[in-house]
Amino acid sequence: MNTLEERRNRAEKIYEILIKEFPDARVLLDYETPYQLLIATILAAQCTDERVNEVTKVLFSRFPTPEKMAEASLNEIEEIIKPTGFYRNKAKSVKNVSETLVKKYSGNVPQSIDELTSLPGIGRKTANVVLGNCFSQPVIIVDTHVRRVSQRLGLVTTSDPEKIEFELQELIPKENWTKFTYALNFLGRYVCKAKKPECENCRVNALCPYENKNL
Repeated sequence: MNTLEERRNRAEKIYEILIKEFPDARVLLDYETPYQLLIATILAAQCTDERVNEVTKVLFSRFPTPEKMAEASLNEIEEIIKPTGFYRNKAKSVKNVSETLVKKYSGNVPQSIDELTSLPGIGRKTANVVLGNCFSQPVIIVDTHVRRVSQRLGLVTTSDPEKIEFELQELIPKENWTKFTYALNFLGRYVCKAKKPECENCRVNALCPYENKNL
């Protein structure tokens, strides 16, 4: 494995290329408030953003706030979010989070990683999505795409999402963390795919040590 300095130099080159390649890289979930993005991110687990956006259009028209969602029955929530998969567990998470926000935070979404991850069922990835997009905090969001791409590019020495987050933080200036996250995310979505990476179309191919390149 390359040294930290070597990985840092390569990461900076990769960053410069990818932000030009994907200048509009961003979260693809539809939302109007921090609360709605929090709920949409919960629903996005093992589901496409497109499907989540279809579901939340209905869900948020019925229950747009934590107060409204906390008053909803589990059956009502389940029925609406069923197309996202794992809907029973997700419905419990949505309701529990909403109730906690109402009771503990007067219906407001907290703005710290510690407070967000103290909410029932909320991990660092979901918390960072909200902090980065709603509160303009610099974050590294390790979703399935970022995890895969950062490993293939040899930027990290681990497969553990939380450790990947901290290792990537060491490679890029803090003010660029969120942009870097979404640039890696878009590379993973559209080029460096899980089963058939399109290595011949990858702008950072020359900087990539991935041994199973699809060339």
